[in-house]
Amino acid sequence: MAQIHWFPGHMKKALNEIEAKIKLVDVVIEILDARAPNSSINTDFEKRIINKKKLIIISKADLADPIETKKWEICFKNKGNTPLILNLTDPKSTKIISDAVTKLGEEKHKKEIARGMKPQPIKAMIIGVPNVGKSSLINRVAKRNAAGVQNKPGYTRGEQYIKVNKDFILLDTPGILPMNYDDKLHAINLALLGSIREEILPNEELVKHLINYLNKNYPDALVDRFGINDLTDSIEVSKQVAIKRGLITNGEYDLSRADFLILKEFKEGKLGRVTLEKAQ
Repeated sequence: MAQIHWFPGHMKKALNEIEAKIKLVDVVIEILDARAPNSSINTDFEKRIINKKKLIIISKADLADPIETKKWEICFKNKGNTPLILNLTDPKSTKIISDAVTKLGEEKHKKEIARGMKPQPIKAMIIGVPNVGKSSLINRVAKRNAAGVQNKPGYTRGEQYIKVNKDFILLDTPGILPMNYDDKLHAINLALLGSIREEILPNEELVKHLINYLNKNYPDALVDRFGINDLTDSIEVSKQVAIKRGLITNGEYDLSRADFLILKEFKEGKLGRVTLEKAQ
């Protein structure tokens, strides 16, 4: 697969604006996708938030392999991080997030009290690659539709401050991808998750990678959905999906439509709970 590079102009502008505002916040909330936590880390962000208190939220855990998610949680803890495994559509996530941010802001409040000041609200910045669940988190914590939610990368534009309560203010930011990928596999994983626009990458190559990965790690992934139990040949899998779903164009099985369907159903979790990368 050719080198993958997708960094629209609005992302570069947003990255510069985020860098200018980082010094104004107390806590950084970084959201990662449980299906590919390592790939969804934006290394461009990491360089800029090294001196900030950080809360890691591993989202979409309901779509990922629970055993692998637990391993990732341990991995992040071993590196000195504070990870939270959450389904951001769960109402209980609101208090969990608020409590975690409050705890990270305790040192700030103590310093303010020691100076005779009234404790100021904790300012938290939310960062993450596109389509990782930032808007869902904001709407859950703010208890309203404060940010637009749309299942495609690059939907949220600009920044906005959102008052959660008297002690907690959120700064939303657009989803931004790294400018370059040292590991091409990270880009492929992000494409499979929908963080890179579909038209940027050839679907047949993504399906080939996905089917090969499922064959090695989740060989039964297509049994319940499509009745397919042989994943050794990705083209044959696409053909079988076309046959099962009646995807026919001009009298022939439409493999491109089958590829699109496979990728769509993977993103939606209809192929089972799959994690694309193992914890190191």
